[in-house]
Amino acid sequence: MRGGRNEVVEEYQHLIERGLTQESIYRGQLLKLRVDTVALPNGETAQREIVEHPGAVAAVPVTEDDQVIMVRQFRYPINQITIEIPAGKLEFGEEPETALKRELAEETGLKAGKIQLLGEFYSAPGFSNEKILVYLVRELSPQVITEKTDSEEFLEPVKIPLDEALRMAADGRLRDAKTIIGLNWAKAALRE
Repeated sequence: MRGGRNEVVEEYQHLIERGLTQESIYRGQLLKLRVDTVALPNGETAQREIVEHPGAVAAVPVTEDDQVIMVRQFRYPINQITIEIPAGKLEFGEEPETALKRELAEETGLKAGKIQLLGEFYSAPGFSNEKILVYLVRELSPQVITEKTDSEEFLEPVKIPLDEALRMAADGRLRDAKTIIGLNWAKAALRE
């Protein structure tokens, strides 16, 4: 697995910032924002704005004929249509594989037969604790969805050959970080 745990070791103590205080600024449905005062390694203090996120999962669903099932959707913060791998946030206390199966069914109408954790990464560690776990999903079959659980999500599944999706990531047509990372990790796993 890629992106494993990085323990703070004695050798790097001269780089560590220590939290002194936390002030909650905003609590939304998805995110929390806080401002921490930290002690810097040189003894001075500084402010750190932190976006707290519950974490997320992302799937790279690959068919038997090496097609990747992705989703096309509008992303309001960047005012663009994107093509991304299926993904979603973890609910409180939810196991990642449970979230993965839910998101895959909701976004693509598919059920995963085989799931392999490829790795995990922090999406923006300079200001957020969001960690995304990326899975390779194989042996796909149709999933009957009784009701759409995310009424605010409008997207459409698209099927793209894996090699073409990788070219799209390399030439800038795909610009979503989790998608670029997930496709490259899937490529490595499938060629092992």
